[in-house]
Amino acid sequence: MECKVAVLGAGSWGTALAQVLAENGHDVRLWGHRQPQIDEINQQHTNQKYLPHHTLPASIQAFMSVKQAVQDVDALVFVVPTKAIRSVAQEVINHLNTKPVIIHASKGLEQQTHKRISEILLEEIPVEKRQAIAVLSGPSHAEEVAKHDITTVTAASTDQKAAAFVQRLFMNRYFRIYTNSDVIGVEMGAALKNIIAIGAGAIHGLGFGDDAKAAIITRGLAEISRLGVAMGANPLTFIGLSGVGDLIVTCTSVHSRNWRAGNLLGQGQVLEEVLKNTGMVVEGVHTTKVARELAQMMGIEMPITQTIYEVLYKQKDVKIAAREIMLRDGKKENEFSLPIF
Repeated sequence: MECKVAVLGAGSWGTALAQVLAENGHDVRLWGHRQPQIDEINQQHTNQKYLPHHTLPASIQAFMSVKQAVQDVDALVFVVPTKAIRSVAQEVINHLNTKPVIIHASKGLEQQTHKRISEILLEEIPVEKRQAIAVLSGPSHAEEVAKHDITTVTAASTDQKAAAFVQRLFMNRYFRIYTNSDVIGVEMGAALKNIIAIGAGAIHGLGFGDDAKAAIITRGLAEISRLGVAMGANPLTFIGLSGVGDLIVTCTSVHSRNWRAGNLLGQGQVLEEVLKNTGMVVEGVHTTKVARELAQMMGIEMPITQTIYEVLYKQKDVKIAAREIMLRDGKKENEFSLPIF
């Protein structure tokens, strides 16, 4: 099955996914908005800023023109930052001449509206311009996928034919795809784990060890599940690839920009300095604000998210924040447990 696929977003993850698709024999177009980067991909078959010291398949064609990138495609893969999803979708619909399956591999929640990415795409791309919408998410780092490390992720859609299509499109010997119908759970797990990863990085930056790391991952999963289920997710999703799987990899790896940002905060850097040094979008910073607002609106207790919000947006000292969250009133571990069975 050879398909024409446009990947929108030439960052590290978009480039890695374009490589997977090209190696699977598909006709791949990679869209970006910086001409020097586009020229580099087309002429040198590299993307040094995002995947240094790595050679890309020569068959990948890069474009700055959205119109050229999306012509005649069978599938459209959004891999741009959450804040750009709506504007890119609005541009895309002016140039579609087919009805592609819409896939997104971004991880976040929109500010102000609090909407998930699939909800934004449903709003902006009318049904006459597309087939179903699917989400590709799970424990994956672009750097590792690019060098063919074994990776497993989830393709989620309310349309199981679309989920199976995405599975066939991407799956190969090193990149394995499972299908899921719980779009809400997959998207919420993907977005909220970035908040906990900032906290895990801060714990490391403060000098704490594995006990503290295990604590924040475990209690972070409780918060993610609590809010996700309140929004309509299946609780079982959070013990799967896009839940605990993605949470573990993002909270423990130096490849994670959210972990790196938290680590720098723990070492005493201010947020502005951290974001400058990271050099790429740190989705967890914006997601923390959105998740806190959702939790307050829905009456969901999320103490880790609240603490990270205070560090990011209220300039609270990280050491004080860590001490105060440890000194909260005692709780039962299963006080907010979920009725999984």
